[in-house]
Amino acid sequence: MKILISTDIEGVAGVFHSEQVRAGNGEYERARAWMTAEANAAVQGAIAGGAEDILVNDSHGGFRNLLPDGLDERARLVLGKPRYLGMMGGLEEGCDAVFMIGYHSRSQGRGILAHTINSFAFARVFINGMELGEAGLYGALAGEMGVPVILATGDDVFISETSDLFPGAQWVQTKVAHGQGSGITLSPAASRRAIAAAAETAVRNLKKAVPFRIPAPIECRLQTQSSALADLFCMWPTLERVDGVTLKFTTDSMQSAVRTLNSLAAMSFMLR
Repeated sequence: MKILISTDIEGVAGVFHSEQVRAGNGEYERARAWMTAEANAAVQGAIAGGAEDILVNDSHGGFRNLLPDGLDERARLVLGKPRYLGMMGGLEEGCDAVFMIGYHSRSQGRGILAHTINSFAFARVFINGMELGEAGLYGALAGEMGVPVILATGDDVFISETSDLFPGAQWVQTKVAHGQGSGITLSPAASRRAIAAAAETAVRNLKKAVPFRIPAPIECRLQTQSSALADLFCMWPTLERVDGVTLKFTTDSMQSAVRTLNSLAAMSFMLR
């Protein structure tokens, strides 16, 4: 059994401020160590539940935050970008299930450090009329490949937004959000214990899991953070302007939709 552990940082216990998720300061160095430790807890639980092969995908920012020399040696690490599958890089190797560790709620929500893919560029993302954050977008990409999400961790707002998408999954609430940058958190040690226990249960219950699938064609409607961003993005000939800050496009798969969104996020750096 092969498990992909996609690991973000905003949903990790103890993380509340943007300085903790951006390289170049001491707070980030401590947070990336907590991120690595939560990934290790997921590895340990997955192996206890019967997993034999584990890939850990670094899914934050530039995709090079996890500490390779701190990772459980029984896992392999997916690092760096660009990659076609983004936060699901590794699924191309043929995985049986996905864990989402340290995830966060979608943009415009009340979760801690809430955003969707790119906080500078994207305000809201809708797929076939359904508003989704990163977990929904990438969970649908995994589902398109026949792979279910069986464990997810993050704050209470993230869980409330996402739990209906992944029936049968295990959930670990690491924090309670009081706002974008405040709330109540488990200690890192308590969070790791909860993640390890939930990971073991998730793997043992894998047969009950159902992939999250969105049928094609896929219509993506994107609300940008400014009209200037919509101007820039609509230089892409297949994108259609809806209003000052909204555009849409249609494609034949979730993978194509996610790749398009990630390409637009990269384009947005022209306006920073």
